[in-house]
Amino acid sequence: MIVSPACLADALLASASDAIIATDRDGAVTFWNPGAERIFGFSSDEAMRQPLDFIIPENLRARHWAGYRHTMETGVSRYGTGDLLSVPALTKSGQRISVEFTIVMLRDERGLPDGTVAVLRDVTRNFAEKFALRREIAELQRTPRSG
Repeated sequence: MIVSPACLADALLASASDAIIATDRDGAVTFWNPGAERIFGFSSDEAMRQPLDFIIPENLRARHWAGYRHTMETGVSRYGTGDLLSVPALTKSGQRISVEFTIVMLRDERGLPDGTVAVLRDVTRNFAEKFALRREIAELQRTPRSG
């Protein structure tokens, strides 16, 4: 059985596992899937047409927007070629979580940058486990061995 591209696209966009968020050229949300609702806690109605500030920690917003503007000006993002960007994000409750994501550029009919689609995954648990293991290893390395 061959799956049609439209059927495949519908299934991916409706997925509740990863967040899929599209933005326009100015960084306002134009698509917010069920995965984004699950991870961030905001409904699609709450997210639509809003700038991404509501999920970006305040101390990272200036850096985010500088990178976003650069991407819109150049049409290039180093996170669109398989490199994952790992950053903290905010949920509706104000909790900080860790997410990893890649970006796909959206282009207008002339091929110019017109927005982005980001596919994000909540990696908070993995990040916490790695941090705990690193701390444990560091503690073991500091403890003198008897013998």
